[in-house]
Formats: sequence, C-alpha cells, structure tokens
Amino acid sequence: MKAKVKKDTCIGCGACTTIADQIFQIGDDGLAEVINPTEAEKVQEIPEEERENVMDAAESCPTGAIEVIE
Repeated sequence: MKAKVKKDTCIGCGACTTIADQIFQIGDDGLAEVINPTEAEKVQEIPEEERENVMDAAESCPTGAIEVIE
C-alpha cells in the first residue's frame, strides 16, 4: 500500500497529520504531504502497522486529497 497527497485538492486542515503523524506532515507550502516520499511519484510505502491510520486519515480528509494506492 502507498499513500499520496493530491496538492491541488488539499486545503491544509491537518486532519491527516493528527491521525497518521508518522506518514503525513504539513509542508512549507501549508499543505499536507507524505513524509519521505519517492522523488518521482511523491508517494510513500506504508508500513503494515500504519495502514489503518492511513485509511482513517484518507476517510477523514474533508476534500478527499489523500490517495491510497493498493
């Protein structure tokens, strides 16, 4: 499983950083981003122990900006 933040949709509310702080952070632009993304795709591989948190964060995002890739 991988996660990605769609910057054109994110409003920077921070819900994802509260729910999955090991995966998401607020970047210098004030929008959410994954921590340690791959350069090419801006995605992060999600460890097994964080999967539920990432799914909760995606479901809690008010704009649907978190993309989960199975």
